[in-house]
Amino acid sequence: MIVRNALSLLTLERRGPIAILTLNRPDSLNALGAPGDGDVVAGVCDEVNADRSIRCVVLTGAGRAFSAGGDVKAMKAREGAFGGGGVDIRDNYKTNIHRIVRSIYGLEVPSIAAVNGPAVGLGCDVACMTDIRIASNEARFGVTFLKLGLIPGDGGAWLLPRTIGMSRACELLFTGEIIDAQKAVEWGLVSKAVPAEALMDEALALAGRIAQQPPHALRLAKSLLKHGQTTSYDTLMEMSASAQAIAHLTEDHMEGVEALLEKRPAVFKGA
Repeated sequence: MIVRNALSLLTLERRGPIAILTLNRPDSLNALGAPGDGDVVAGVCDEVNADRSIRCVVLTGAGRAFSAGGDVKAMKAREGAFGGGGVDIRDNYKTNIHRIVRSIYGLEVPSIAAVNGPAVGLGCDVACMTDIRIASNEARFGVTFLKLGLIPGDGGAWLLPRTIGMSRACELLFTGEIIDAQKAVEWGLVSKAVPAEALMDEALALAGRIAQQPPHALRLAKSLLKHGQTTSYDTLMEMSASAQAIAHLTEDHMEGVEALLEKRPAVFKGA
């Protein structure tokens, strides 16, 4: 087991091919958006992307929350990312808060959010930037920007309708209501809700099954799924042909073929 960035907003723990990323500001319910947060998250995500031995990421929160979103005390004081004039605030969003969500969304390996508690505002949008979400029964979700006289300034307006559909995204945003884990399951915001004590075991078991897949093909497959949300059918077909050509030339492809013919489990080595 390897742990890095132990004093940082975001810690990185290695368990074989799985990286556990933990939002590590429990005293403020893992509030986000302080100056430098974008650099920290980008640095950790860049490290994950560069490490070809990592095959899956689990993102969770320290303490009793996943993330309560932006720092409301800093908003009241008009300081940090929320200080200065309009141009300053815009630039702070683009260079700091947007860097948080872009970095998580830009993870090249499959990512799972293990939502252990409230995921509200920016915290909910961060969870949506992952590929798969599993919730504790104690988790709560909300996009409460309008209650603060704000709008989703971090990409949530683009991603939330793609996650739960336009009608439910509108309902969640326009009412500012908080929904529980069971409704989040019903709406497709999370895949399942489990008892709090089982959350990380469930997330790590799923990550373990994902990590058994061939790592090069795994990254290529995730890239195709993401591009498929926004690009044309013809463009995706061209991308698929190119990615498949790369996959055919890997040793892992041959291992998969041989394992199937020999009726044994494949052992993929990332070659």
